[in-house]
Amino acid sequence: MSAPLLELTDVHTHFPVRHGGTVKAVDGVTLSVARGEILGLVGESGCGKSTLARTILQLVPTTAGTVILEGKNLTRADAATLHAARRDAQMIFQDPYASLNPRLTVYATLAEPLLVHRICPPADVPARVAALMEQVGLAPRFMRKYPHEFSGGQRQRIAIARALALEPKLIIADEPVSALDVSIQAQILNLLADLCRARNLTLLFIAHDLSVVKHLSDRIAVMYLGKIVELGPAAEVIDHPAHPYTRSLVSAIPTVRTDARAARPRLPLAGDPPSPIDPPPGCRFHPRCPYAIDRCREIVPPLVAASPHREAACIRLSEIPPL
Repeated sequence: MSAPLLELTDVHTHFPVRHGGTVKAVDGVTLSVARGEILGLVGESGCGKSTLARTILQLVPTTAGTVILEGKNLTRADAATLHAARRDAQMIFQDPYASLNPRLTVYATLAEPLLVHRICPPADVPARVAALMEQVGLAPRFMRKYPHEFSGGQRQRIAIARALALEPKLIIADEPVSALDVSIQAQILNLLADLCRARNLTLLFIAHDLSVVKHLSDRIAVMYLGKIVELGPAAEVIDHPAHPYTRSLVSAIPTVRTDARAARPRLPLAGDPPSPIDPPPGCRFHPRCPYAIDRCREIVPPLVAASPHREAACIRLSEIPPL
């Protein structure tokens, strides 16, 4: 088996707070992503998904742990090594209204990475920009327009084209459809899926919509308060969730009943997520978990096998009844 494209080992990303304390946004994540794989990363807002994405690209520094991309340790890399590594890994941000420079035309936006990384001779740049626009479903005749002249979905297509310009091996998509109309979301998701298949791209897809992640991803990682609490094949995680937190997320997916079978019971979570400045001891989910016992307040549960191809961080896995 070939080595994974991306490997994270015990990654921590902490931020000091002005008046004392530390925000533990990412707190001990170990994860690997195979070449050509689509890995979905899900969790509530504030659980650390976006910080983890920025940590992978070293847009925010790693407090501890290692990030290895294509065999290169990015956490100890100098500026020149990071510059070269970022050609292999690109990011699509959540808000296309904010991620595109309003003072640059589409042509200038797409030409910039080609020129900075010397992908092609300057004379070939117009043809490369036109080809990129066609790949994401935009007419090249619009390349001289500015971002404000496009719709939200078209702007996100421009952002995807910019990410593809360097022919990366890894794309990190940070909730790329959450700022778009529902009618446009499916188009962007289908575009991403088609591009990944055509180019054998590796995709880390961050979202909070589990139904979307299930159909797009090969595997799903569930994140809670800076830690991965479940990891496994997408269909298995959604259809047979193991961790109590995943069970609650899955139970909230809207369903349309077309037969007489009983609907999956709702498992609402009590209270709000604890503060990442002062996370609870032991299992971080125990204050909201209906299955918590005294040991859950004392033991930090590691990821253990919940089935042959799936892991979950819960000391009571064998005692929780099936959903």
